[in-house]
Amino acid sequence: MATKSKSKYLAYVGTYTHEKSLGIYVYDIEVETGVLKFKEVAPINNPSDICSSKDKEILYSIADEGVAAFKIQKDGSLQFMNLEWIGGMRGCYIRSDSQRRYLFVGGYHDGRVTMMNLKEDGSIGTIADGIFHQGVGKSVADRPLIPHVNCVELTPDEKFLCAIDSGLHQIKIYEIDYERGRLRLADIVRCQMGSYPHRMRFSRDGKNAYVVTENSNEILAYSYELVDGKEPKFELLQKVSMLQNTDAVACTGTNIKINMDDDMVYASVDGLDAICMFRRDIKTGLLEFVSHTYISGDYPKSFAILPGEKYIVSLNHDTNEIMTFTIDKKDGHGLMAARPISMEKPNSIIVLEIPQ
Repeated sequence: MATKSKSKYLAYVGTYTHEKSLGIYVYDIEVETGVLKFKEVAPINNPSDICSSKDKEILYSIADEGVAAFKIQKDGSLQFMNLEWIGGMRGCYIRSDSQRRYLFVGGYHDGRVTMMNLKEDGSIGTIADGIFHQGVGKSVADRPLIPHVNCVELTPDEKFLCAIDSGLHQIKIYEIDYERGRLRLADIVRCQMGSYPHRMRFSRDGKNAYVVTENSNEILAYSYELVDGKEPKFELLQKVSMLQNTDAVACTGTNIKINMDDDMVYASVDGLDAICMFRRDIKTGLLEFVSHTYISGDYPKSFAILPGEKYIVSLNHDTNEIMTFTIDKKDGHGLMAARPISMEKPNSIIVLEIPQ
């Protein structure tokens, strides 16, 4: 009788390495308890953002020197492949397309969007294209609008790349020419001045995009569709505050994630030091606030929803720790679920299922 194949789950945590951290930390996950068990660390300079290929064979990372690729072994460990320069200052955000053709990099410091070739084995090739965003003088508040690309996300159809620019208060939509390796500006979604859009996620059904803002501390809910199979269309449906039922001030939205069932949206807020929970109406895409889970530390830079959606893991950047909390989708009250893990400047996290 054939035995059913099992899977193991691993968490990969990118860090800033200017203190004691060494690179990307790998943990085995005990799904039923929410406990993370240290497995190894892959040395690299300042892997501030990481992502994996869709087939879970390659892990890509930001580095001071550019971008790096690691082969994910059968046990989940990482084997360094190569590192390539991106043609500008260090990046802050990284994504690859599902067919592993290109790597897309967002640059906060120089306002650049970079498109890197990927080789057949998944390693990183040369620069395919690069676009510097341009400042546009001063805003109505007499403040300079300086480009800062915080995030790059592919649309669900992967025909377009969304570059979230907090400095310009815009989401620039680039058409991707996969054959020639080029980006072409197709549209611009303009956000309210002073909101500072920061991170974007699409719902798994592809119908909606959600953007967390740094300054207005909101989630912007958009509908998304591909008109006539070629034109991207975004329509703002809702602005919902992440600071509901609080008197918090001086807060900053930091990240946003959507659960596997597509019916919950989570967002983290610095200053409030909490992860917010919202119910998502799958038909309309609208959000309803549920609760805050306070992270017992400072600056939840990122977080992850563990498989089974029983636990959520918070990277408390300024208090140098990883904290795990329960998820209560009914009442929304999260409780600490595991011993804190000490880590210098945790910055990004992904969770992968590795077939065994």
